[in-house]
Amino acid sequence: MLQHWRRLCLLVAGSLLPSLSLAGPSFENTAVVRTIELGGSVVHVSTTYAIKALEGGQTTYHIALAKDEKEKTSWMEAKIKGQAKPLAITVLDEDDTDASSLVAVTLPKQLSAHGTLNLVFESVQTHATRPHPERAAQTDPQLLKYETGVFVLSPYDTLVQRTKVRSLSPDIISYSTPQGVDEFVRDGTVTRSGATITYGPYHNIPPSANVEFVSKYQQPISIHYNFDYPVLEVKNLERSVEVSHWGANLNVEDKIHLHNAGPALKGHFSRLEYQSQNFFGRLSPHTLNRLILQLPPGVTNVYYYDLNGNVSTSNLRAAPSVPKNSKASQNSILEMSPRYPLLGGWNYSFTLGFDTPLRDSVGWDAANDRYIVAVPVTTHIPGSVVDEATVKIILPEGASNIEFASPFSALSSSVSTHITYLDTIGRPAVTLAYEGLTGKHAGMIYVSYSVPFFAHLRKPLAVGAVFFGLFMLGFTAKRVDLRLHKQS
Repeated sequence: MLQHWRRLCLLVAGSLLPSLSLAGPSFENTAVVRTIELGGSVVHVSTTYAIKALEGGQTTYHIALAKDEKEKTSWMEAKIKGQAKPLAITVLDEDDTDASSLVAVTLPKQLSAHGTLNLVFESVQTHATRPHPERAAQTDPQLLKYETGVFVLSPYDTLVQRTKVRSLSPDIISYSTPQGVDEFVRDGTVTRSGATITYGPYHNIPPSANVEFVSKYQQPISIHYNFDYPVLEVKNLERSVEVSHWGANLNVEDKIHLHNAGPALKGHFSRLEYQSQNFFGRLSPHTLNRLILQLPPGVTNVYYYDLNGNVSTSNLRAAPSVPKNSKASQNSILEMSPRYPLLGGWNYSFTLGFDTPLRDSVGWDAANDRYIVAVPVTTHIPGSVVDEATVKIILPEGASNIEFASPFSALSSSVSTHITYLDTIGRPAVTLAYEGLTGKHAGMIYVSYSVPFFAHLRKPLAVGAVFFGLFMLGFTAKRVDLRLHKQS
């Protein structure tokens, strides 16, 4: 019985140890400044923590994210202010009773007692804005609304904090004023200067990443502003990349389902009004009439079509090819117009493809007798978010010992067999699935594989065997007489 109680006490103490260590006064925030850059489908948030260690030997700092903030965050990164190298971060597990989610940041070195450090935490939020009003006429402006919490949550004491919300345009319709925070305010609750709204400074804030503080003080703030660019979302992206050793070519094909998430069109579409706006250069911000995409250098055979067929309203400015492992000074620019102007709430599905020289993407590892191919995750559409993406990399027939590495974690990954023309056993294909991709997710997928010498000969041997079989069939058919009665 005594051993049972000892074991129970150890289990309880072990379960409470992590929470006690997080709640302990290991750090103090001398200042916290959060800067929110408002956008359309994507909102950038940068928070600077001026931290001071209250105890020696500290190597891990914890950042708190509100529940709704974590759900909207698709990318995050922590750095020491003034340095480019990112720090290792880990999202800790949570349960439904927690008021926030904690992110553990591993510091580059131990902080002694009273040691200070400036930590910058950057994140990208997707689907964080919504059109308000939800419907707009063809000539109306595009108004969006963004909401967030007034306080930056933290498991540590904060001496002073402020939040700056910046809009691309000073045309801010309205913003909310927090109530019931007088005990943290000295100079003013909220101020505005041009396109920037500042909440705070708020002083002497106790640890706020807990249910008690959130339920008593935390409250939403909203900013209603004008946004002069289309709000774009890629609902689904299917990228297929085919590696051809015989053709010395890398073919990339994207099937894109584009959605304009701006205010839905109120009333009927007027072609006359659209032509008039386009002629005078005053197109409504919630109308998309062209896209400008950056493609890799050295692209050839660019094609663009939709469900109705080829779309000729495009212009390509191709940049010269750049050798592998060399930094490109410029990219190829593709200007493309959809078949029809894309207004708020409208969709457009199209296919974009191009070829690049294989030597620009594939290298040879002589030490391990392996090929290494680098494939970009996506071709980013400026200002957009990709809700769901699938990248399929088709390797040469006969490739084996396949290994791959993604620049960031994928939802799922698999290796399958892809069969196309002139194949005998099919080609191995690596498939990766992602969600919530933005411009910050630009990176390369690296795939290494081996191709035996016989595998290179498989295709010509198969083609030769087919032609030889047809020749023998014709040769035999020429000499077989199937007539019942021969002519005399």
